[in-house]
Amino acid sequence: MTASITPCWKKLPERALAFCLGLWLSLGIALAAGIEPKQAALLPDERGHVLNAEFAIRLAPRLEEAVGLGVPLDFRLEFVLTRKRRYWVDEHIAGRVLNYRLSYHALTRQFRLSVGGLHQSFASLDEALQVLGRVARLQVVESGRLTPGETYSAALRLSLDHSQLPRPLQVDALADRDWRVEAKTLRWEFTHLPDQ
Repeated sequence: MTASITPCWKKLPERALAFCLGLWLSLGIALAAGIEPKQAALLPDERGHVLNAEFAIRLAPRLEEAVGLGVPLDFRLEFVLTRKRRYWVDEHIAGRVLNYRLSYHALTRQFRLSVGGLHQSFASLDEALQVLGRVARLQVVESGRLTPGETYSAALRLSLDHSQLPRPLQVDALADRDWRVEAKTLRWEFTHLPDQ
């Protein structure tokens, strides 16, 4: 009896290892979808302060496939600047929201990234996501809004706007992990210096 069970036990670790490896890879693909801020900076200019930022954007395979089939994806960039108050809610100093639309046009075989009335075309989805993930010299704070010596809190987030998906896909986005894109918020504090 022992002789007939031994071959099964020898194959079990290989099968278990293959199963665990497959499970780990599938979890890695599912968890890979996300938008993560890599860096951000608020810089002074002649009109106030501008925002420079960079995000790492990874879409799940199902979202990439949906874009390739013509489903537009809407993204929302949100920036909020507040000042802490001791015995009251934080004071809202400035805020800025930008809406992006990423779509694919089968006729031209190009991806299109739109912000308001501006459009830019790309040969690949990776190129479009790379440009979407960069914010350069975005005016966020008007001149004279920051008081020298005060400490301010900034929050920045780029996210997929599920409410702009077609109605049937909104239900899928709530229930199916492949439609979700985890978006992290970057928060930082800084003190406004007099010469800025």
